[in-house]
Amino acid sequence: MSDWALIIYCGIITYLTRFSMIAILKKEMFNHRIREVLSYVPSAIFPAIIFPAIFLNDFGVFQFEDNPKILAAAVAMIIGILSRNIIATIISGLASYWFLIFVV
Repeated sequence: MSDWALIIYCGIITYLTRFSMIAILKKEMFNHRIREVLSYVPSAIFPAIIFPAIFLNDFGVFQFEDNPKILAAAVAMIIGILSRNIIATIISGLASYWFLIFVV
């Protein structure tokens, strides 16, 4: 099996397994309390995804000193809180990170 065929096959299987849960489960099956609890899942998962990208280096070691990602994340967080605009948050975080690694 070629590499591309394997990639396409894995993509189809992944899509079907995720779509099946969406298609099978209906909104009427969940009561208000379950929907309320499930609404917190994205905000609970997001820090687990972001923390390693900001605080760990390429070798998996905690890097706190001389880490421009921490300052860029702080700038993005402040802009996000003040503006409540996701595009402004992303652009400010990227611009501050690029400024710190290329200029400073």
